[in-house]
Amino acid sequence: LEPWRRRRQQQQQLGDLGVLVAMEQPRQVVRKFLARPQHEGVGAVVRRSIGRFELRYFDPFLVLDEFSVSAPAGFPDHPHRGFETVTYMLEGAVTHEDFEGHRGTIKAGDVQWMTAGRGIVHSEMPAGPGTSKGLQLWVNLSSGNKMIEPGYQEIQSKDIACTSADGVTVRVIAGHAMGVRSPVCTRTPTMYLDFTVRPRAAAVRQPVHASWNAFAYVLEGEGVFGTERSAPVGAHHLLLLGPGDGLEVWNKSDRPLRFLLIGGEPIGEPVAQLGPFVMNTEEEIDMTVDDFERYANGFEKARHWKSQAMVALGVE
Repeated sequence: LEPWRRRRQQQQQLGDLGVLVAMEQPRQVVRKFLARPQHEGVGAVVRRSIGRFELRYFDPFLVLDEFSVSAPAGFPDHPHRGFETVTYMLEGAVTHEDFEGHRGTIKAGDVQWMTAGRGIVHSEMPAGPGTSKGLQLWVNLSSGNKMIEPGYQEIQSKDIACTSADGVTVRVIAGHAMGVRSPVCTRTPTMYLDFTVRPRAAAVRQPVHASWNAFAYVLEGEGVFGTERSAPVGAHHLLLLGPGDGLEVWNKSDRPLRFLLIGGEPIGEPVAQLGPFVMNTEEEIDMTVDDFERYANGFEKARHWKSQAMVALGVE
């Protein structure tokens, strides 16, 4: 095993330096499907790819939504426990507020990495006119982290690590790629990369930890994933990737290709979920529902709190 480990270390080092390395075992697409629109929240539309009947869970990922929302629709006051939400804005803006007094607006290109932990009640509503679009990823937490205190990491677009080479641009939301690294701390080890590839540009070759689960999600254009012989895949498709040490992608079209590459270390624990609550056992879910209904054990401040958005809508 020692020669294999040395090759892995060399590849990871070269990947950190931004060199387009050859993969020992490129990951292949083992499953793909189109994320179709569905209604969520109040009047909002999402394309859910992880977290629906085709793919309930892809350890450590619970949900991936590509959302589109215009006021007065949105995601009014709702609770979470046991995981993290990652909101990445593509267009427009969303205002977030919660019962801890945290309030802020994230705009196109900004990221909010929220740790729900032991409990949070918050709202996410579009800010300003027009349509706001983005993605929200739910990342599971291990049993040892599920009941930690809530917290936030908010990164403005200008502060997101970004680099370009040979017609490929990458924004590093989490992890590292092409010699740049994100400042985001992820309790569950995670990579979250936003690639844009010019037409007929050099291939993307991005290392991925061999022990991690990984997937790609196409935002714009169409790309060839895994092997050059594969058929191109267009927007709103989720591509589950098989085992290997990285991903190769080609843009053979006449339009730019934009896709996300997301990977994470599997937690390997039981998952019990009831809507916005994700724990390890059904007993823990029952306890969470009881805590929420009694305003206890992390939900105390929900008793007398209502978001400004709900107040403005006149909701009692």
